[in-house]
Amino acid sequence: MESRKVLIKYGGNAMVSNELKLAIAQKIKQLSENNIQVVLVHGGGPFINKALEASGIVTEFFDGHRHTSLEALTCIERTLKGEVNSSLVNLLNKQGLRAVGLSGKDGKMVKAKKRWHIQKDKEGKETKTDLGQVGDVAQVDVSLLETLLESGFTPVITCIASDDEGNDYNINGDVFAGKIASALRVDEYIVLTDVDGLFLDFPDPASIARELPLSTLGKYYGTVIKGGMIPKINSCEAALKEGVGKAIIMNGTKPEQITDYLLHQEKTGTTLIK
Repeated sequence: MESRKVLIKYGGNAMVSNELKLAIAQKIKQLSENNIQVVLVHGGGPFINKALEASGIVTEFFDGHRHTSLEALTCIERTLKGEVNSSLVNLLNKQGLRAVGLSGKDGKMVKAKKRWHIQKDKEGKETKTDLGQVGDVAQVDVSLLETLLESGFTPVITCIASDDEGNDYNINGDVFAGKIASALRVDEYIVLTDVDGLFLDFPDPASIARELPLSTLGKYYGTVIKGGMIPKINSCEAALKEGVGKAIIMNGTKPEQITDYLLHQEKTGTTLIK
């Protein structure tokens, strides 16, 4: 029987709590035991904020994207690879998995390009902001990931990548995850966040949208979809258009939602459909 492929984008408060980290690692082990291949992609916002603060580096955000100086990038890469990635690999291995820690730089898996932040005013005039060492994904080579998955390994990837000249970039974790999900053509792309899904009237639990067609998303930008949710929805939208089966936004602070959805077909979170 052919394995299902799932990419989980992991971040937010679910990364800070050791109890939740353990619960998510156990859920990934459960998926593995049920013939589901998992690729875990992570950022590390809370850890990066702490490390930058400790180094006296001030950063600002533009629609969920962090301005990143060369000095900040050194600090971010050290935190993501040396602290966050390493601890997740360790935790997954303790559950009996064979986790492998990677960044987009490994095996030239992800080729980056510089990202500019472009904003349009009401008259349609564009303003370009230089975000420093912030990148976009230019290209993804999944050969290393496919080799690892076929050999029974669990790839754990953080969102740093280089361009052709060897310049390193910090890439928004949601953008990065969506592009890898697309390139792998996963069956399900799951984005873990700190809320139960997309609320049409936040925080009214009755207003959660269980299913949203891509064609309806436009009217929600700026109201329902704003701030850090923008890159999450953008990445889901792009992934679906590029061949991913389903994209689901669910609550990483409720790890049971992962197995409820993937193993028991329970409706949870918000599923985006074509």
